[in-house]
Amino acid sequence: MSNPQRITSWEPENEQFWKSGGKKHANRNLWISVPSLMLAFIVWQIWSVVAIRLNDIGFSFTESQLFTLAAIPGLVGATMRFFYTFGVGKFGGRNWTVFSTAVLLIPSIGIGLAVQNPDTPFSIMLLLAALCGLGGGNFSSSSANISFFFPKKEKGTALGINGGLGNMGVSVVQFVTPLIITTSTFSFLGDAQVLASGDKLWLHNAAFIWVIPIIILTIAAYFGMDNLPGAKQSAKDQFVIVKRKHTWIMTWLYVATFGSFIGYSAAFPLLLKSQFPEHISLAFLGAFLAAAARPVGGWISDKIGGAKVTAVVLVVMGIGASGVIYFLNEKHFAGFLVSFLILFLASGLGSGSTFQMIPSIFSVKEAAPVIGFAAAFAAYGSFFIPKLFGWSMKTTGTPVTAFYFFIAFYVISIALNWFYYQKNGKKIASTVSQAS
Repeated sequence: MSNPQRITSWEPENEQFWKSGGKKHANRNLWISVPSLMLAFIVWQIWSVVAIRLNDIGFSFTESQLFTLAAIPGLVGATMRFFYTFGVGKFGGRNWTVFSTAVLLIPSIGIGLAVQNPDTPFSIMLLLAALCGLGGGNFSSSSANISFFFPKKEKGTALGINGGLGNMGVSVVQFVTPLIITTSTFSFLGDAQVLASGDKLWLHNAAFIWVIPIIILTIAAYFGMDNLPGAKQSAKDQFVIVKRKHTWIMTWLYVATFGSFIGYSAAFPLLLKSQFPEHISLAFLGAFLAAAARPVGGWISDKIGGAKVTAVVLVVMGIGASGVIYFLNEKHFAGFLVSFLILFLASGLGSGSTFQMIPSIFSVKEAAPVIGFAAAFAAYGSFFIPKLFGWSMKTTGTPVTAFYFFIAFYVISIALNWFYYQKNGKKIASTVSQAS
């Protein structure tokens, strides 16, 4: 492991510097950042699979309370991203990663203890759900940190790998939790809960299983990551990005892509349960496909340009949403699944392509906070998209209506991307002065 204070200069655009050691340092930080971010997503989304089993083991929460437990991490996580965005610039990438990973122990241990007692009040559960929102904040700081390490020609790929594999935590928690809670892996930390059917459940496993990995990665970040010279800047210096027109345009585009990914990931299990309940076991597929596609979107964008990839992605998302509408009306599961997976695939590719665009528009120091800022707004998709589906179901009896709103959003996004980044073969500005 390296001394975390070892690096005294950083010039990734200098080819000689990059080849002589810069690339090695950057990759080491990237490959510690990736699993750390994955754990953050796991903790952030853990209530989506824990809340639905609480009443099965003796709790007596109302449906509204259970929904709140699943939704509050999304609200808190999105809000925390605004603060986390400036953490790297204020405290250093290595320091902030150590802190933001270590605090995940609080909700993980807390949930493991709380679910063992059916008399645990709702207020305590709500507090633990809110603390899981800390995991949602990590994406902004992690992405901002990694953006400093790589030259512009490789930023799309690096951010795609970091974000894509980190996003994989959503599908990991949705896949692992139903399996781990049926085993006695951590029986020494708590008794099994007996269901009405007589089967046993160890719901505390869903949280305790992540404690050791969190500790390991906190240590790895402390000894293996670096604070880059020149990356630190005050919140005031970073906050200048809100004055940039392109900050808001790129935020809109990232809401269309990543906001769709995280929102659909939260809603897809509920949609399957309400429309095709016999196929609920496939709920993890969408998030897995989108997360796997994100690095590919960044890599392709490095080769042919993020604006071009984003344009294609948004058109495909519109087609996918239209397909979902058609097959929902026809009650045709195979068509619905394929159309929704197309939506997930495109949103994953677009999450990578839009992130590749940002460093091409802004200076190095401003690109990092813009990435975090855009990610913060997009994270609200994890709350508002499921809420829109709920509204659609309640008012029209079908989730179809919600998709018309999504399609309209994609159409506007296509127009913005074309006008500012594609019109007349326009090249994306390479400096923030040009962008503003």
